[in-house]
Amino acid sequence: MHGNLERTKQSLNSALKEAKLRLTALEKAARLRLAALEEAAKPLRARIETLYEKSPVKGSKLLALSLVALAVLWIGSGIIFPHHPAPASNASEQAGVKFRVAVTTVNAQQYQPRLVLSGRTEADKKVAIVSRTQAIISELRVKRGDRVKAGDVLAVLTDDGRNAQLQQARALVQQRKAEFEARTKLIEQGNLPKLDSNAISSQLRAAEAALAQAEAEIQRIRIVAPWDGVVDQVSAEQGQFLMLMPGGGGGAGGNEIARMISLDPILAIVEVSEKRLGGVRVGEEAELRLVSGEIVKGKVRYISKSASATTRTYRVDIEAANPDNKIPDGITAEVAIRLAAVEATKVPRSALTFSAQGKLGIRAVNGDSKVAFVPVEIVDDEQQFMWVKGVPDGTRVIVQGQDFVREDQVVEAVAADQQNAQR
Repeated sequence: MHGNLERTKQSLNSALKEAKLRLTALEKAARLRLAALEEAAKPLRARIETLYEKSPVKGSKLLALSLVALAVLWIGSGIIFPHHPAPASNASEQAGVKFRVAVTTVNAQQYQPRLVLSGRTEADKKVAIVSRTQAIISELRVKRGDRVKAGDVLAVLTDDGRNAQLQQARALVQQRKAEFEARTKLIEQGNLPKLDSNAISSQLRAAEAALAQAEAEIQRIRIVAPWDGVVDQVSAEQGQFLMLMPGGGGGAGGNEIARMISLDPILAIVEVSEKRLGGVRVGEEAELRLVSGEIVKGKVRYISKSASATTRTYRVDIEAANPDNKIPDGITAEVAIRLAAVEATKVPRSALTFSAQGKLGIRAVNGDSKVAFVPVEIVDDEQQFMWVKGVPDGTRVIVQGQDFVREDQVVEAVAADQQNAQR
């Protein structure tokens, strides 16, 4: 801050010196014009004195008339404060005083700009845990906020004779197997027709299918977690009767037990405009700044191929590790995505200025020590510097005094570090 104050003070002092030189030149010109006026007024003054001697009007009246005549002559002449430039001699004197500016040489380089967007976090997975059979909840083993692993039992339903059906199905399978073996031997011995072979084989397969169905029904009374996650909501209570919804629907109906979400990894969802989408690539690094101030590293996982019908933007998912589930679902996050590398030049923020036509750019000093305006396009901004496109390699950018010079003006260029050392 102190350095900026000193640079501003020096620029003001230089401008003040230049203004004093111009004022001195104007003062000299005015004195010359006044002397010429006095010389031109001598004949008039002599004429007035002659008329005064001959005229009967004496004293203050004649003096007043003389003053009026002089005033008319002064107003009509317009030579005391002329509107045209100062004499060539004064301009040549001022031409020897060059305005001093501080410059720094810049070079273009490969730079990955950042695309900063506002988004929100979202759970990687969400699911409603529902019952696939009709029964009463005999045990409810979880509550809201519990962290569970894949396969953990969330709830247990009443048996309602399912174990008995399982035992019956197993017994029937054993019976059909014994019958199949005995009849197969009789067929081989020729005591039974070969057509009976298909019948006894079908009976065995039907018994095995009934056993598989009974085993599946037993498994349905134990509600388990499909993956690691957090129980976000518990929709049922112990003792509640769960019934199958028409068409197998779940949701908030009579067979929903709980809702689970997975927060590791956590997703950050942003909308990218079609103009900037070309620079975003899957796998590119990203940075998440949460409302709490915490910064989390991530990478681009998904880029939508279809634009939103209302905003004409594309959804982009950023994946970040969240092993402790510290980052919740649905909070605001500022996402900075690294885009594809481009050729850009790093310049101080203070070097940017506007031309007379209102274009954004920088002022530079060319080989003839003349000021030139270079329009630029902003690529990225940092706290102290800006990354821009359009500045050729080796350009001497004016970093101090650029607002006090104009295009094609001859200046004295001094290196910025040398200028600071002289202070």
